[in-house]
Amino acid sequence: MVDVLSDLFILRRGVPAHVRSDNGPEFIAQSVQKWITAVGAKTAYITPGSPWENGYIESFNARLRDELLNGEIFYSLREAQILIESWRRHYNGVRPHASLGDRPPAPEVFVPALEPLTEPALAPAK
Repeated sequence: MVDVLSDLFILRRGVPAHVRSDNGPEFIAQSVQKWITAVGAKTAYITPGSPWENGYIESFNARLRDELLNGEIFYSLREAQILIESWRRHYNGVRPHASLGDRPPAPEVFVPALEPLTEPALAPAK
């Protein structure tokens, strides 16, 4: 976790004033808290049992768990990558969302291969 945050804070975005997160074990670990303090940021935790503080991700996590993770056993990292990417494409482009009037958020566009252009036969001059 510290490696990922290091890349974000130091190499890419700069140190934020606060790091807001849920109360998952990766964010309440003492080593992560000490590191966040050492780089000059403060922690701001979402109140336990308050999904309305981060409703989008709570909804997404529930769907990911229900629609994919509860029904799969991954036997390798590569298999997990392929199945998760397939689910992500379905979620983002095919699956209808009620908030969008039961339309997909970004439907995939199928562009058929173009047929080779041929010159039309010349009509005889009259």
